[in-house]
Amino acid sequence: MPELPEMETYRQQLTRLIIGVPITGVDVTRPKSLNVDPEEFAGKLIGNRIVRIERRAKHLLFHLATGEILLLHLMLGGWMFFGTQEEKPDRTIQVDIHLGNNSLSFIGLRLGYLHLHTPEVTHKLLQKLGPEPFELNLTQFRSVLRSKRGNLKVTFVDQTFLSGIGNCYSDEICFEAGLLPLRKVPSLTDNEQLQLYQAMQALLREAIAVGGYMEEPLFVGDRLTGQYNPKCRVYDRKDEPCLRCGSPIIQTEVSSRKCFYCAHCQK
Repeated sequence: MPELPEMETYRQQLTRLIIGVPITGVDVTRPKSLNVDPEEFAGKLIGNRIVRIERRAKHLLFHLATGEILLLHLMLGGWMFFGTQEEKPDRTIQVDIHLGNNSLSFIGLRLGYLHLHTPEVTHKLLQKLGPEPFELNLTQFRSVLRSKRGNLKVTFVDQTFLSGIGNCYSDEICFEAGLLPLRKVPSLTDNEQLQLYQAMQALLREAIAVGGYMEEPLFVGDRLTGQYNPKCRVYDRKDEPCLRCGSPIIQTEVSSRKCFYCAHCQK
């Protein structure tokens, strides 16, 4: 599932590709991906323009010139592609927004959605999300940690605690901090809280800088998207040697989620 770095990569790249370009057509093959009738959806978009793209946690908000917002959550398996008809991947596309000779294609939206809302409704829907990692200084981070009693893995993927972190980066952050994802939050010392905060900030910034871990390119010739994938320290590296000590990476399951760690380097 795309997390904060992947959605921020999409936001940055799409901002330079589609802002201000007139929407000339819309194709919908899966009406369930929308919250309004496909004809109404097309009527609202055709002739309109996307004037700004905002990211909130794992969501993208496409602000339209007429004031409405397209709220996107890709969920598990969702991704996007921008290009001409000839360049499109041979995949089922649930929603296609045409922008002149190119289209922004939404792929794998079986669980994800692209909903049309007013700004007021959008704000209300996102109110339940916790603060983003980059919004917190160390003192604020310590404060939100005090209310948590579970382990680090469950805590980090809780979007009401911190928004934008999921399975991949929760494990990567814990490894960077030298802490087991199974550690209970109240057991952390002040110094370990500091390690965790610094690891979270540094690792997320690194992942954004190299385009996140999702490998599907956004457009033909895209050399940024997915460049964090080969840099993953523990995530999806079961039985591979730890990059620090050479011990095999362990995979377990925590609250029905995959979890990866090094039992030697993380305490």
